Amino acid sequence: MAQGKNVSQAGQRIAIVVAATGVLWICANIAGEFLGLAVRVRAFFDLAALAGFGFALFLTFKLWQARQHDKDDG
Repeated sequence: MAQGKNVSQAGQRIAIVVAATGVLWICANIAGEFLGLAVRVRAFFDLAALAGFGFALFLTFKLWQARQHDKDDG
């Protein structure tokens, strides 16, 4: 039971990371357009969002590995 709760919490954490990254990326693009920021600064926000999505992918892979390990153990 506790393992299922940990998996559920990890999945929720991943969902929050993806959602927060997406929302912040959209806000950064809108703010960049509104404030007239340089393309270089807006590209930095794109790279930061890419890093956030990459981190979420890493967390998803680690969760998948943990579930595969638990499945093999029985």
